[in-house]
Amino acid sequence: MRRSVLTAFLILGLTMPAASAVAATRMPPGNRHAEQPPVPGASVRRTKAGKTTFDLKYDKVYELLSTDHRLMGKIKSTASAYGIDPIHMIGAIVGEHTYNVDAYDRLQSYYVKAASYAGKAFNFSYDGEKIDDFVARPQFARCAGITESYQLWTCRDEVWRATFQGKSVDGKSFPNNRFSAVFFQPFYAGQTFGLGQINPLTALMMSDLVNRTSGYPKLDADDAGAVYKAIMDPDRSLAYMAAIIRTSIDDYRRYANVDISGNPGITATLFNVGDPKQRAQALAAKGGLPEENYYGWLINDKLPELQRLL
Repeated sequence: MRRSVLTAFLILGLTMPAASAVAATRMPPGNRHAEQPPVPGASVRRTKAGKTTFDLKYDKVYELLSTDHRLMGKIKSTASAYGIDPIHMIGAIVGEHTYNVDAYDRLQSYYVKAASYAGKAFNFSYDGEKIDDFVARPQFARCAGITESYQLWTCRDEVWRATFQGKSVDGKSFPNNRFSAVFFQPFYAGQTFGLGQINPLTALMMSDLVNRTSGYPKLDADDAGAVYKAIMDPDRSLAYMAAIIRTSIDDYRRYANVDISGNPGITATLFNVGDPKQRAQALAAKGGLPEENYYGWLINDKLPELQRLL
């Protein structure tokens, strides 16, 4: 049977998936750091400005998850649809609302917030150049034939980093900042929204996977309002969260041959820092196993308590 499958791939001029060639190294559970890595100063200042503490914020989001049974039901069903353990989604929610934002007391608050963004007139652009016009520049020609949203927007992100970030192109200077920060933050810097605190560029990357798995409409960068509605609406936001985690697990398996599906501290870290493909490729180049950051460290440290939510 294996010979016939291989023969078929050779006849079609294809290569066997990497996953079938070498068994992945399984990431062991728990933290690699004995102590929590330093929390960024911006998170510390934001928390102090809110006259609260990380412990209080953790307790608040934990209470939300432990008392909102409807939300927990949605987390479990969404995780199942994407083939991941729901503890990964819990870890991402807890991390975001401990270090980045405060949890709203009730899930309904997110629906109200989502409704406030519906119909708002704004767009994704930089210095008067809309994103659709920007990615039509000839520098993005190598991405033109890509149709799958994750591969397409990842390609565009790579072109941004290599060609535009911090450079002057065709007489126009571009900031030395992330693609998502320059073109996908029409209100203010550092913005992520919704239950999963997802940024618009990441949502665009996950659009096709979410459409295939959950049936939600595909997103269009030309319709910024629909993108924000998708990441603000808890029902849709959970699907995008699951897609992000699923993609991180798949990228580490594909590019670094490491199975991170049993370590929610690592998936939480990747949810926090983003760029799983580039990070997996960098790990493959240097070898070894990934390490949790301050955010993922908390999730592994609190894992027995978080698992009780399930």
